Formats: sequence, C-alpha cells, structure tokens
Amino acid sequence: MATEVEVEIVKPHTDKREYRRIVLKNSLEVLLISDPDTDKSAASMDVGVGYSSDPVGLEGLAHFLEHMLFYASEKYPMEGSYSEYILENGGQYNAYTSYEHTNYHFEVNSDCFEEALDRFAQFFLGPLLSADATMREIKAVDSENEKNLLSDGWRMPQLQKHLSDEKHPYHKFGTGNWETLEVQPKAKGLDTRHELIKFYEENYSANLMHLVIYAKENLNAIQSIVEDKFQEIRSNNRDYISFPGQPCTSKHLQILVKAVPIEQGHKLRIVWPITPSILHYKEGPCNYLSHLIGHEGEGSLFSILKSLGWATSLYANEDGQNREFSFFKVTIDLTDDGHEHMQDVVALLFKYIHLLQESGVRKWIFDELAGICETNFHYQDKISPIYYAIEIASNMQLYPPKDWLVQSSMPSKFSPSIIQSVMNQLSPTNARIFWVSKEFEGQTDLVEPWYKTAYSVEDITDSMIQEWISSAPNENLHLPAPNMFIPTDLLLKDTGTQEKVKFPVLVRKSSYASLWYKPDTRFSTPKAYVKIDFNCPFAKSSPEAEVLTVIFTQLLEDYLNEYAYHASVAGLYYDIYMAASGFQEKLRKDYENNKFEQPYEQAMYYCYLLLCDQKWPWMEKLEVLPHLEAEDLIKFTPMMLSRAFLECYIAGNIECSEAESIIQYVEDVFFKGPNPICQPLFPSQHLTNRVIKLERGMSYVYPIKGLNPSNENSALVHYIQVHQDEFMLNVKLQLFTLIATQPTFQQLRTVEQLGYITHLTRRNDYGIRGLQFIVQSTVKDPGYIDLRVEAFLRLFENKIYEMTDVEFKSNVKALIDTKLEKHKNLWEESGFYWHEIVVGTLKFDRIECEVAALERLTKQEFVDFFDEYIRIGAPQKRTLSIRVYGSLHSLAYTSDTGEQAELNKVQIEDIYSFRRSQALHSSFKGSFGRTKL
Repeated sequence: MATEVEVEIVKPHTDKREYRRIVLKNSLEVLLISDPDTDKSAASMDVGVGYSSDPVGLEGLAHFLEHMLFYASEKYPMEGSYSEYILENGGQYNAYTSYEHTNYHFEVNSDCFEEALDRFAQFFLGPLLSADATMREIKAVDSENEKNLLSDGWRMPQLQKHLSDEKHPYHKFGTGNWETLEVQPKAKGLDTRHELIKFYEENYSANLMHLVIYAKENLNAIQSIVEDKFQEIRSNNRDYISFPGQPCTSKHLQILVKAVPIEQGHKLRIVWPITPSILHYKEGPCNYLSHLIGHEGEGSLFSILKSLGWATSLYANEDGQNREFSFFKVTIDLTDDGHEHMQDVVALLFKYIHLLQESGVRKWIFDELAGICETNFHYQDKISPIYYAIEIASNMQLYPPKDWLVQSSMPSKFSPSIIQSVMNQLSPTNARIFWVSKEFEGQTDLVEPWYKTAYSVEDITDSMIQEWISSAPNENLHLPAPNMFIPTDLLLKDTGTQEKVKFPVLVRKSSYASLWYKPDTRFSTPKAYVKIDFNCPFAKSSPEAEVLTVIFTQLLEDYLNEYAYHASVAGLYYDIYMAASGFQEKLRKDYENNKFEQPYEQAMYYCYLLLCDQKWPWMEKLEVLPHLEAEDLIKFTPMMLSRAFLECYIAGNIECSEAESIIQYVEDVFFKGPNPICQPLFPSQHLTNRVIKLERGMSYVYPIKGLNPSNENSALVHYIQVHQDEFMLNVKLQLFTLIATQPTFQQLRTVEQLGYITHLTRRNDYGIRGLQFIVQSTVKDPGYIDLRVEAFLRLFENKIYEMTDVEFKSNVKALIDTKLEKHKNLWEESGFYWHEIVVGTLKFDRIECEVAALERLTKQEFVDFFDEYIRIGAPQKRTLSIRVYGSLHSLAYTSDTGEQAELNKVQIEDIYSFRRSQALHSSFKGSFGRTKL
C-alpha cells in the first residue's frame, strides 16, 4: 500500500486539477494528477541516474539502456508491442538521457491508459534486454550519434565539457557510439550486455525514481492503479549518486577558446561557473541576472551592441540544473563587424556587469520581476499532459513537494546578499570565453575527440582584461526603466452572447480587410490573440522581392524592439509575419547555412520546392542578396505596400466591438487619408497557393548530391500524393497513417537498421494531402532505401487485408478519440482556426465532419482506398521520391542517375522545368467571393 503524505502543493489560481503526493512501499515517490476534462492521459518516470554514471570506457551506457527498455519485457515479449499499442491508440512516447536523469514518458487516449501504463511499468519490472536486440540497438545509438556529428548544437556543448576536469563526470561524452559500446569493451574483454544488465540492476532502484501520473479518473482510482502496477519495482535503497566538486579548475577559467563551427556566422559564449540557483530558488538570483543582462530595452547591453552594429541577438541564462554545480551563460550572435570588435563586445559585457555590481540589487526590479512571474504562473496555459508530466517529474528530485509545480518560476524572497553573491561570481577572472567562427579554420592546434571540433586555447591575463575594458567605447549603459506594460486588470469580459459562438464569425469584410472573430468560450483566461496577415502581391513576386521583404520586416521589428521588449517581458508577445531571419549580413549566413542542414531536411526542402508553385529557392535569394543596396529597399517598400488585403483573426478575452475597432484603426492608417500607403487589391491580384498535381500512375524521382560534402548521411523522402482536402478521403489517409506508423519504424529502423531517423507522416501542402516516408542513413544509399520502402508496402498489404472487424473498429475509435481531443489553450485553438483561414479551406467544423465520416466508414471502403491510392501498382498512385546522396554514397548517385528510363517512371533533372510542365491543383486561398458576412 502507498502512504499518502499530506502536503499542500502550490498550484495556479486558475488550475482546477487535483493533486496528491504518495510514496509506495518500495519508496517510489509519485505525484497523481486528476483532470476530468482531459482527453489524453500521460505518465513520466524520471530515474535519478544519467550519463554522469557511465563507467569509464563505456561512454553512452545510460543512453543505450534507455534505448533497450523499449524493446520487450517478460510480460509483453513481442518486440515493439509497447510502441505499437501507444501509437495505435492515439498516443506518443519517447525518452531522454541527461547528466543526472533518464526520463521515460508517454501519453495515450484516456480509455486505453491503464493497459498502456501496465506496458510502461514493465520497463522497470522485467525488461528482456535480449542479446539479439543489444547489437541492433548499439547500431541505432551509433546512427543517432552520426546524425549529430556535424551539428554545432552538439559539438559546442561537448567542447565546453571537454575543457573541464577529466576526473569530473561533467567531462564525459554522454551519447555513446559503436566505438564506446562495442569496440572498446570488446578490446577490454567486457561484454556490453552484461555491463548493461549490471548498470540496470545497480541504478534502476525505486527509491531513485519519481513518477507523475496524469489521468481522467479521480485521485483514489488513480492511486489504486499506481499501487497495483508500480509497487513491485525493486528498491536497493541506494543513495542518490552525486559528484561533489566543481568541473572547472583554475586552469579552465580565464581562458579564450577559439573554435571552428560547421555553420557560417560568429558567436560568443561567455560562461561562468556559479552557485546553482536551485539552492536559492525562492530568491531567484539567476532570474534577476538573466532579466537584466539579457534585457533589450533602451540602455541595455544588447541595445548598445546593436546600435554599434556588432550583434544581432543576445541571450543570458543559467545552464545546468543540479545541486552541485551550474553555469551562467551569455550568448551573443556577432556581425562581421562585431567579430572584428570581439574584445570590445566582451569588455562592454564586463562593464555592464560591473555597473550591476556597483548599483546594488534594486528591490523595485526584483518586485517587478516577481510580479510578472506570479502572473505568468497563475495564468499559465494548459499544455499537453505528456509535457506537463515530464516538466514535473524531471524536477521532483530538486524541489520539496509543495513546490513541484511552481519550481523556480516564482521568486518571492528578496535577498540582496544572495543575488549580489552570484552577481559577484560573474567576474572577468572567472570567465570562460568561447569564440566561434569559420574564420579560425587553419588557425587552431587542438581537436576535441568525440566530434572532431578544431579549437585552440589561450589564457587571458588580468592586464589583457583591463586593456580591453579601458579601450572599449564609452556608451551610456544603464538599468532599464520601470515597465509600463505590466497588466493590472486581469478581469474576464462578459459580452453576454459569447456562449452561442462555437466557431469564428466573419464580422467585418471590405475591399481592405476581412475580420474573423471568436470570443473565448472555453479557457477563461485574460488573454487575447490577434493575427493580421498583410497579403501583398509584390512581397513575393521574385527572389529579390522576397529578400527585400524579409529585410524590411526585420528592420521594422528591430526598430520596434526597444519599445516593445518591455511588453514581451510583461507577457505581450508579438511578431511580424514574414520576419524569418535578420539583416542583410545575417540573412546571407542563414541562407548559406541551409547547406549544413541534415540531409533529410534538405530532402524535405526539395520536396516543397518541387510541389509548391511560385516558391523561390534559397540559392537564388542568396545570389541576389549581394547586389541589393539600401536604395533598393527604399524604392521597394512603397511598391510592396502599394496594394494589400488584410486577413485578420481576433480571439480571446476581447469584445467584438474592440476587435472591430482594432482593424478599423489599422485600415485608417494604411488605406485612408490624402496619401494612403495602400490601395485595395484588384480582383486579379488576390494571392493563391497552387500545388503541383502529380500524374496518376506515375513515379517521379529527383536524385541530388547532399549540399555538405563532409556529411556522410544520405536521405530519402518517399512521398505519395493522394487527394485534395475532402473529409472522407482525409480520414481514410489518417487511418492508414495511424495503422502503419509503428510497423514502418519496426521494419525499417528496428529490423533492417536503415537509420536512426525513420518516420511515416502525413503531409498537407495548402490542402493537398498525402503521406511521406522519411529515412536518413549512412548504412544504405537512398535508391536502395526507396526499394525497401516499396518492399515494406508490399509486406504491409497483408496487415490491411487480414485486419479483423474488431481491429478495424478499434483503430477507428482511436482516431475518433484523438480527433475529439479538446484544444488545451487559446493559442492552440487559434492556430487551428487560423490555418483554415490562411489556407482558405474555412472548414471550422472540420473535426465534427471528419468524426462523422469516420463513423460512416466501412472496412471495405478503407481497403478499397488502400488498393486505389497506396499499394504498389495502385491505379491512382502518384509517387515522388527525393533522394539526397551523402559522401558515402557518391558512387550510387552516379549509377542511379545513369539508369535507363522505365515505363511510368520519370527522373527529374530540373526542379523548375518540372514544375512548369505539370498541371496544378486548384487553390483554396484567393476565392474572395466565398466568404459571406
């Protein structure tokens, strides 16, 4: 039996869920969450062991164990049955391994939760950890590591770990690979599976685990289920594994590290070891410091750096969540000019921190920040049960039970001495400066062993620091002004008619704009959502126009930033529609960095270019960029805005009259007056989204070499185009994807070991529906993988044809339950309706209509759909294969592109010639006459 430990858990004022903490007889600590309104139930088990506990010479063992637990168990010995059950019942699952934790989690339709939980519990009761699976999953871990080798997001953090005390576990490589999990152990006479089982038995102890259960039932019912399924997990009562001491010794401080990245651009990361703020989470020292150092308002460090033309972004935050050590990190994206002035940039940072130290800790700033944090906590949006469970479970070890929900998000105790003590640790003599740029190629003398990052290290003397500070420009750095945007009126509006409004209503329509309005009838939160889409035909009329439009929107956002940043701090977020990247220089680097994307991402991009009409490739935008001058932007902007139509959506805690007055104001600014900025669109100018209509019975192949010759990975996107948006066909396609997703993974990744990245997903291009198989691999070339996808579809025919009526009805029910899942917050609901508006489908009752279609669907109709559109040789089948060849498969590229033409198979040589030669689907967008008031 469990012991219920009476504790009042602090929760948001608006939170109607019930919480209970229990401790099972095996010392497993559990948080139960009852939410009668939920459609999905979830669990997250956090095990208090991570890669810091990996044995020397078996790097990645904890991560490898995380992989292995998914295979099979004594109770459920069929391989992959856990994932199959979850996916076929509208769920998702995953796990991750971090420094001190391994977290397993899933969510599923609520009526299937108890069986899913029983399968999940077997991870910790009786996993098989079979010899056969061991070798296959070592290869999967190696494949996962392969995809990370050319990613700066993995390379740079590992370099920071490498430059630390070799005896401290922070120094370790946590992912693992073939070398660490197979070659090294074998050379030492170790059996990896034996070491795996030993690691599991020593560390997977109930007293080191924390479990969160999020379910629909009442607390007593949930507790009974948990007691039944988890109290037999073994506990060896071992102590929490901790490694006292700091990872950085004196020789790892006051250093300048120059590192060569994969991507273009220059970055500065200034890192200080600090006292972990988890030890003072009520005082919030890092909340205070992050707020000030990362501020973007007038007089801030970022504002000054931006005005000097040296930086395009700046972030400040604590990095690391454990009780032994932590780091405070400032990350600055530098311009080319900022790269040349690195010493000045660092000096200005040191000067700003010195200003904070000299100014003392200001109570009004703490109170302002605490007030914002309190409002954010008490009016937070509901999120998916799985992510809510993960967020709590992964932090239960760190906080007392009463603060499991609030954690560090709400500082409440003003302690100048604690904040000042952490602030004083941010001294120049305590800093580690990581300066990252392609310009250091050929200038380094060291190589990080796991990712082969080239770098060099030099000591920074006190005199150098003083010289940097004394020669830095004298700028007017100062503390921010009080924030005038902090909300005070959080009352809900009552319009009297809101309960009758189920879907968005077109409340205003003119030649200038259309306004869809939807009052909040579900979430009872003092928030509003406003979306205004400027449809400007000239904005995307050519590669040059699109580049100039992006630069214009970024300049506008930049111009507003100092003023609007205070609003974003206070919880008022805004964005400008086409703002996708930075100024001309940053834009160039962003375009150039496309070549360093993962090969599967490149394949997805080519698929988009091939299918979507009037889309300009980034290569052309990069080509025109150097020839554009400021004068071009000055001339272009009035032209871009000369003709426009505004599509608007306003929802939430706002009255209809207020929504209309907002749009009226915008119309007056842009369309009215003696010299209006905009004119209405001509009927012929309304924008459309046209998608290529692949020919029936045809198979198209686009082979291309990967853009990064250093990347060994190849990739395939095998796309099957099915239909234009229609309810019955939609649900047939969705049902096929639901049934086929797990078998695809099981066959292509688990059995055939083609690659770590293996997915089957639906695709929706402006209402044109299809499905796509995505595989990335170093093992086989994309032509071979294409054949294996087709072989899988042949194999899968039997599952479709032999499906019983019970299985069919069960799958249909799982899909219906998933569709009926309610939106969790205003942003999610607004995103759903906005997609209908912006695509032009306007099917606000889509969920109800698709559920009705599912309830009418017969098994034979579903089988007929498969036979007609998806199976190999189907008469309506339209296939497009994008094959990206990595450096390991260059010979395969040569042979595949030299193949003889086959009947009903076309090799595409030029994207744009192909696009011009194909028929187009009709466009939902631009049917201006369809919307009636």
